[in-house]
Amino acid sequence: MAEVKALQAQWTSLAPHVADHVSELNETLKTSTYISGNSIADVDITVYKSVLPLAKEWTSVDAIAKHRHILRWMDLLQNTVEGLEKISIDLTVELPREIKEKPKKDAGKEAAKDGANKGKGKDTKGDASKKATPPKGKPTTPEEIAAAKAAKEAKKAAKAKANAEAQAKAAAAAVPPNPSMIDIRVGYIEKAIKHPDADALYVSTIQMGDEEGPRTVCSGLVKHFALEEMQQRYVIVIANLKPVTMRGIKSSAMVLCAANADGKVEFVNPPAGSVAGDKIFFEGFDGTPEKVLNPKKKIWETVQAHFTTTEDYTVVYKQEGKPDAKLVNKKGEVCRCSTIVNAEVR
Repeated sequence: MAEVKALQAQWTSLAPHVADHVSELNETLKTSTYISGNSIADVDITVYKSVLPLAKEWTSVDAIAKHRHILRWMDLLQNTVEGLEKISIDLTVELPREIKEKPKKDAGKEAAKDGANKGKGKDTKGDASKKATPPKGKPTTPEEIAAAKAAKEAKKAAKAKANAEAQAKAAAAAVPPNPSMIDIRVGYIEKAIKHPDADALYVSTIQMGDEEGPRTVCSGLVKHFALEEMQQRYVIVIANLKPVTMRGIKSSAMVLCAANADGKVEFVNPPAGSVAGDKIFFEGFDGTPEKVLNPKKKIWETVQAHFTTTEDYTVVYKQEGKPDAKLVNKKGEVCRCSTIVNAEVR
């Protein structure tokens, strides 16, 4: 149980300083066979060894009486556990009756209270009896105190965890849209066909490194590429857009292309030697992408507006006041289109 473990942990930590907690230990053992209940535990052995040097000095009747519960416990242990250093403990000696200390009362307050009660005709004896009863539910035994402490610590830890999670969510919400949120990968088109119900769309089966296998992707590329150009080739894909249904077919990604003002469109080409599933990212933004982009937050639209190509056709992310960030793989190899400069990349 949690309270038992808490009590054991408490006395294990107090063992090296047991000389300062002898009275507390004696009181604990007054109502318990062993430190943490009715079963012997490692903590009993630990505390026994710490209190042993002190107990050797408790030879007078007064000392034995004062520490009677500790000595009873030690006698039980040394006759139960093998290997413990033993001391002579005489529990047959006649000891004075144990007197339970009563809490001291403030004489002035008690007198004032008695006077007030007499004036009102109240039974002060009955009131004193009620006051002596501990408040209902308040821990009184060492076990209950330890359990209450453990529960308080658990509640405190849970609150701290909840606060940390709330702060993390708030921090994530405060981060402006950036390329690290986009899941950009190398894809391999295994096969492409014309959409049966849309003349402008191709339906491609694209391997992207997912454990579940290839995804189905609809692309409005019919007027830009012949069907043969869509077969068995590597492309760059955006893998965490929210899936959309296009004329009855669910599309689960997007093929990234470059386009100019004249309507010319080209694929963005992965570095040579790429394989399906390779991570692609803009320099400085190699973070963990969102699982699925939330359309309401306009993350893709905000970030994509800064994609373009340079004089050598390299795809970059333009940042005001900063160098262009190139679209690269883990090796730093860049992704390019074939002939379009200052392209819109989408």
